[in-house]
Amino acid sequence: MNENEYIVSRHGVRMPRMLYGTAWKKTRTAELVGKALRNGFRGLDTAGQPKHYDEAGVGAGIAAALEGGLARADVYVQTKFTPADGQDPRQIPYDPSAPPADQVAQSFHSSLRNLRTEYLDGLLLHSPLRDTRRLAETWQAMEAIVESGGARQLGISNCYSPAWLEALYRSARIPPAVVQNRFYAETGYDHAIRAFCREHDIVYQSFWTLTANPHLLAHERIKEPARRHHCTPAQILFRWLTLEGVVPLSGTTSEEHMREDLAIFGFTLGEDERASIATLFRTVDPGHSNGRP
Repeated sequence: MNENEYIVSRHGVRMPRMLYGTAWKKTRTAELVGKALRNGFRGLDTAGQPKHYDEAGVGAGIAAALEGGLARADVYVQTKFTPADGQDPRQIPYDPSAPPADQVAQSFHSSLRNLRTEYLDGLLLHSPLRDTRRLAETWQAMEAIVESGGARQLGISNCYSPAWLEALYRSARIPPAVVQNRFYAETGYDHAIRAFCREHDIVYQSFWTLTANPHLLAHERIKEPARRHHCTPAQILFRWLTLEGVVPLSGTTSEEHMREDLAIFGFTLGEDERASIATLFRTVDPGHSNGRP
């Protein structure tokens, strides 16, 4: 990846403009992470949530790439602390009866062991906590990890309430540098969230970007520029998002698609093309909310 394919966060962390998502890879995780790195991905997203992620497999894939000559500093590694209600009770990587600060610390050290690294480039809270006391204790524990050098920046995932995000931003000593959300019509494509992120220099990451949007990929306003640029509709959508400042996650298991995903930085979209595609999102009420944080 060249320098144009990176973004620098509010905390000075250099992050690729596209990340490889490792959810649901199970026993293929190490193999697919290795392929993603060999094909040019330099950013990885995972979580300390064994029911959906194999962090140890991610670590094995990274280790193999490092043995092949890649430097750890060249790979952006991001994981998440997953609260107990998002875990399989049989596979929680910390003591769920412990205080929130201890849960965060135990999960963090488990992630370091799994990922075979001494630090994280990003540590995200996997989902909002409605209990304000528990949220404060959890976020403060994450801040302590940053202050000790264990993580370079913090973020929040699955946050769909602008008011909740603003409250966290205002109350935190170390505010979130990343918001990672499902990108789909049900939440109005996070118009308000993305506007808040732009205003406060927060990197917005999208997941489920292709899976949730077959109607966009089939739309003529996506297909026509795909024909013009001799690429796929998926590449057009990904490229439009990166030009809007969004960092998409790709979870493809296909090496061909890995190469196609990263090839989006080999072309750009004209202002007319970008404006035409943008109209696909204006038909959604920007104030829409499904009531979830």
